Amino acid sequence: MTTLCLDFGNTRRKCAVFVNKDLANVIVLNNDVEDLAELIEQYQPTNSILSSVINHPLEVEELLTAKTQFHKLNYQSKLPITTPVGKPETIGADRLAICSAAVAMFSNQHNLAIGLGSCITYNFINKFSEFLGGSISPGMLMRFKAMNDYTVLLPIVKAEHQFPLIGYDTKTNLQSGVLYGLAKELDGIIDLYKERYNNLNVIVTGGDAEFFSQHLVNKINYEPHLIFKGLLAISEANRTSI
Repeated sequence: MTTLCLDFGNTRRKCAVFVNKDLANVIVLNNDVEDLAELIEQYQPTNSILSSVINHPLEVEELLTAKTQFHKLNYQSKLPITTPVGKPETIGADRLAICSAAVAMFSNQHNLAIGLGSCITYNFINKFSEFLGGSISPGMLMRFKAMNDYTVLLPIVKAEHQFPLIGYDTKTNLQSGVLYGLAKELDGIIDLYKERYNNLNVIVTGGDAEFFSQHLVNKINYEPHLIFKGLLAISEANRTSI
């Protein structure tokens, strides 16, 4: 059984291909409908699920509905978590997927699942599988871009794996501020949760973690494909008999 798990975020649209429970491939979509049609032709999936936080083309859902057993993730989906928060309809689909994966992988314990995308989302799920909420802050690229957008002379720079604490030029000053700042923000937020909840498990996902996770003091579990694992579990829970 082959399942397409699609994650449409603010920065990129990605599709993971699962054969049974094994991750076979992850593809970045450039042309949503055309690329998706090619993937369906190549893999002949039986099921599909979409997590989207953007205004994607309606043709995407029409294609998936016509060719697969399709589920669009939303707050009314069958989930391994409950959402006892105000206005559950406003919870991002990506956060629902991340939280669902955290509970599926680390059950019966307090989990803090951190998504490092365009924004950083801190998602707390208690040992009773209740998603209680969390917080949102600007992501890495957003911080770099903000300093370029809101100043006259500061350039846009990219993250690098090696950067100094004490910057010696404009580029390294910006890198030090953003990347060390992010590392200390994450450690600080994690510490606040650890003060309140014993035996806290921390899961970090998203490609940006590779740039600063080595500077974290707290122990974390890095799961780069956490959202896709959550989407697969939700897809399985929401399948209907044909």
